[in-house]
Amino acid sequence: MTGDISLQAQARAWLTHSVLQPHVSRYVEHLDRGRYAPNTRRVYLCCVAHFALWLTRNEVAIDAINESAVTGFVSGHLPHCDCSYPVRRSVHDIRAALNRLLEALGADGILPSRVVPADHVGTELARFDAFMRNAGGLAATTRARRCRILGEFLAGVFDARPIVIATIKPLAIRRFILPEKEGRSAGTVRVMGGAIGCYLRFRAVAGDDINGLCAAIPRAAHWRLASLPDVLSDAEIAELHRSFDTPFPSWRRAYAMVRCLTDLGLRCADTAGLRLEDINWGAGTIRVAGIKTRRVDVLPLPATTGAAIVAYLRDERPPTLDRALFVRHVAPFDTPVGKDVVRRAVLAAYRRCGWTRTRVHILRHSVASRLLRAGTPMKEIADILRHRSLDTSVIYTKVDLTRLASVALPWPGSVS
Repeated sequence: MTGDISLQAQARAWLTHSVLQPHVSRYVEHLDRGRYAPNTRRVYLCCVAHFALWLTRNEVAIDAINESAVTGFVSGHLPHCDCSYPVRRSVHDIRAALNRLLEALGADGILPSRVVPADHVGTELARFDAFMRNAGGLAATTRARRCRILGEFLAGVFDARPIVIATIKPLAIRRFILPEKEGRSAGTVRVMGGAIGCYLRFRAVAGDDINGLCAAIPRAAHWRLASLPDVLSDAEIAELHRSFDTPFPSWRRAYAMVRCLTDLGLRCADTAGLRLEDINWGAGTIRVAGIKTRRVDVLPLPATTGAAIVAYLRDERPPTLDRALFVRHVAPFDTPVGKDVVRRAVLAAYRRCGWTRTRVHILRHSVASRLLRAGTPMKEIADILRHRSLDTSVIYTKVDLTRLASVALPWPGSVS
């Protein structure tokens, strides 16, 4: 059942006498496919054994094992667990082990696919998400943020009751966005108001009268292009690159990803989404499928960026069937990295430089600033950054202080 994994007799008995017993071998095969280390497989199987004991004691059927059951075990049982040895109580290990269990059972069709709960709010959020994706073409991160905001609003207004737009009071919208006991920044007000406004437009398409509700959405003062974008100087970019001179685990991958951000102006999600076939080594180009713009662009591949990618491919990238350019170096293998891996690589480089910065997007701003200082036309900068409109690139003209100084007029009454 557990193959070559060594388990204590008690943990093995918990698995054998549980509803999971027929499926343990599938779970072990799933870990094998992910190329987990032997000790990690043993730890995960011990965690599943603890979960199996809890399932048996609570008479949970196999078809009731889902994310809610896992949450109940982790949040309800573990804090008060008095199970006997050899149970494992590490929340991190248990969550990872049980997530792999849900994957294994779901892949074999034992459990139904994970869906949004069929309550009124969940159903409405699913419809709203489909509208944003199909009609608006919004990115997944934007849709997730708006669904989260809307879910909080609808749950507070309707609880478990059916959702009827005509019963929503304008005051409820205003109090949700501008609570009396909590101050919100102008940016937060804009984001929350945008989410509610998008939902109301969705309901208008469905035939609801939303005019009075739209007028209740607070409008935060916002002067476009009022602030200067934060950028790194050429010296700071060089210092950032030098932070990779001392090797550390997965440093070649981290360096190649950071070069994609500092040389090409890619977003974290764009970098994580690169594939092997996106690079044309003969032509010296790289194809970028924009996460936000939903279009494919072909950019010149700088020699320094290409060299960093080649070093990663030759000396560090693990053997894998996955065609993603940047893949995981720890189990589960054969899986591309997520955008958070790219972001963490940049933040770790900041810390090695002794910086307290936390924003990754400044690397994109820095690329635009460098191109502008080199005399690159604004249209070319917009093309490199893959902006749909030149207006989006206008903010970068404000960081060229040398050019601004040459056209600045003296202050009235000052000495020229």
